[in-house]
Amino acid sequence: MPQKNILIICGEASGDLHAANLAREILQINPQIRITAVGGDALRQTGIEVFYDIKTIAVMGFFDVLRKLPQFFFLKKLVLEKIKQEKPSAIIMVDFSGFNLRLAKIIKKTIPIIYYISPQVWASRSGRVKTIKEYVSKIIVFFKFEEEFYKKYGINANLIGHPLLDTCKPAMSKKELFNKLNFSETKTTFALLPGSRKQEIEKILPVMLKTSILISKEIPDAQFVIAKSLLIDWDIYNRNICGLNINVMVVEGITTDCLNIADFCLICSGSATLETAIMQKPFVVIYKMGLLNYLLYRPQVRCPYIGMVNIIADKLVCPEFIQFKASPKKIAKTVLEILKNPVRLERIKSGLSQVRDLLGEKGATARAAKIITAILE
Repeated sequence: MPQKNILIICGEASGDLHAANLAREILQINPQIRITAVGGDALRQTGIEVFYDIKTIAVMGFFDVLRKLPQFFFLKKLVLEKIKQEKPSAIIMVDFSGFNLRLAKIIKKTIPIIYYISPQVWASRSGRVKTIKEYVSKIIVFFKFEEEFYKKYGINANLIGHPLLDTCKPAMSKKELFNKLNFSETKTTFALLPGSRKQEIEKILPVMLKTSILISKEIPDAQFVIAKSLLIDWDIYNRNICGLNINVMVVEGITTDCLNIADFCLICSGSATLETAIMQKPFVVIYKMGLLNYLLYRPQVRCPYIGMVNIIADKLVCPEFIQFKASPKKIAKTVLEILKNPVRLERIKSGLSQVRDLLGEKGATARAAKIITAILE
């Protein structure tokens, strides 16, 4: 029997991490499967061949996509050449919908296409559902509401639950991290998660830091830890914290540990909100993008919330400060009000507990791997 081989295509840090865990589970079931990938450090650390590094292609908004079109054209050509040479048994597409769905149209199901981490078609650009139905062989989803959404369009989506339930756990004790940061265990600690893309961080980190300065005026001994993305250079963080008169540290690669020691968190929209919910830490959502990108995308969004926690709960569990509302003064005022109000704080924690329960059972990635290896067989 010829060796089975899989091509994985992802384009962002969170997708890279989920894809890496999926690759491990697939190889656990069948170590003879050969996997190659478009990905980043997480996939590379599994030992598989990453033939294109995604570090330079993470984009945010239409105009950033335009600037990087030559890179996307090159990547499309490279991937198609790889498919022609290696004739993969299956292609696993991980989020990165702008690129992946266009590629799916070219492949036209000549190779089984498995979509892992569904494009957020339920929030905007629902026309892409037709592309998924026509060109994707199997879609694997994390949320019950996604499964129900696809059912309405006659698409059989496989619900597996959320992989973060397995991976979102601290690597060290609270005491160890407090000592590493030279922080006090008795002082109020805030975790700042400004995103995983350079464009996000450039917009959101300054807002978070200005908010932190205002918070520290009311809580003088407050301490702040910033969770650094592995895909982003240190320069952007160092430049933003330089000269600030607050107790702030940046750490890399231990996001869950940062959440573990926090009393309160400032979170960029995205999967980080789910990590924070799993860790049961109260937070606010902060999101900004370039004005032209915002004006272009906002009319397409039908979902009333941007934070995944609020989308899953179908109500506002954690306050959101989006674009023009992302004012440090407003954010700091809300954070301080929550911290001073035990009833409101408990209501948020109760909402987060409900969201965690809605994420399903542990073992999601292993379930996905079984679905994929069954398709190969």
